[in-house]
Amino acid sequence: MEHSGSLLYVIFIIFSGAAVLSTFSLFTRQSMLVSYIFLGVLIGPYCLGFINDAEVVMQVGEVGIMFLLFLLGLHLQPSSLVKLLKKVTRISIASSILFLIIGYSVSRAFGFGNAESIVIGAAMMFSSTIIGLKLLPTTILHHHHTGEMMIGILLMQDILAIIVLLGINGAKDGFLLKDMFSVLLSLPALMAIAYFAEKYILSPLLNKFDQVQEYIFILSVGWCLGLSQMSGLFNLSPEIGAFVAGVSLASSNISLFIAESLKPLRDFFLVMFFASIGATFNLEYLPIVIIPAIILSAAILILKPLIYSFLFKLEKEDKSVANEVGIRLGQGSEFALLVAKSAFTYSIISSKAIYFVQATTILTFVISSYFVIFLYPTPLGVSEKMRQN
Repeated sequence: MEHSGSLLYVIFIIFSGAAVLSTFSLFTRQSMLVSYIFLGVLIGPYCLGFINDAEVVMQVGEVGIMFLLFLLGLHLQPSSLVKLLKKVTRISIASSILFLIIGYSVSRAFGFGNAESIVIGAAMMFSSTIIGLKLLPTTILHHHHTGEMMIGILLMQDILAIIVLLGINGAKDGFLLKDMFSVLLSLPALMAIAYFAEKYILSPLLNKFDQVQEYIFILSVGWCLGLSQMSGLFNLSPEIGAFVAGVSLASSNISLFIAESLKPLRDFFLVMFFASIGATFNLEYLPIVIIPAIILSAAILILKPLIYSFLFKLEKEDKSVANEVGIRLGQGSEFALLVAKSAFTYSIISSKAIYFVQATTILTFVISSYFVIFLYPTPLGVSEKMRQN
């Protein structure tokens, strides 16, 4: 295609295709998220080839993750954050260890090396922040105990993902401790900058011009993207910077307004992100990784809900809450893709391993989203009865 590298052309293809497939999905009671992934496979370089450079789509789509974490941070004031983390720390650590063991064991059984299996196991530790929050009605997210528990687990997993990504980043020189300490010190430094910038610059500006909605929108987007870029100077990922930016504004009296105004922008980029997941999957690797991916996906889809439910019940949580949180978090994660991509960049894992992780993640995304939309209320429900914003 002559214009397949043009960003405008890419946006046109994705959203035109998404409009058609999402309409079909609603009429046939299918998940819209699945239609975005299928669209990516269909138009990507390894199928019809409407888009030749899927990495461009992935880069644009990752902005959606940044905005998602920024919005998550906006709802978590530092004091509430500490209280929430105390509730879910043991569950998060115990479940992550079990998921690591599951991923490692399946990988070793299919002949992956020790280092590759560790990375694959680490990638399986996380549940999808995007699917977890995207399929959770706002009323449940902010006013129900289920939403509180999910935010806590996902937040702890975000922190664990940061640690894993820091470890991979430190692997450039063979996991030298001095590099690890250097990177670990970067996060407190970034948080300190965010704190003082919010206190002495952002907060006064927001209070002075709080009636100018356009300015608030521009300032908040600029702050999110600015701190995301600044995090690169500290050898941290843009997603980490976006989350820190959100938490720093959580105490503002207009934080909820900012969150609501940014949702359409977040959704725009998330459509791009899901399409990029499908577009970047090399179909030539499918015969090689499909069997282990099916086995690991089945293990994740079955064991994650059971493990979460069991651990929540041990913490004296209500049975219905434990079961619902388990189902809603019973899939792989976009962080699995980031972990695998980072490990591949530093030659820790092979091409086969990264496509194994990607295939597993896609399968769990697709199947888990079906479980959720048919069992619980979601904004993307396939029927009016199950559709709840």
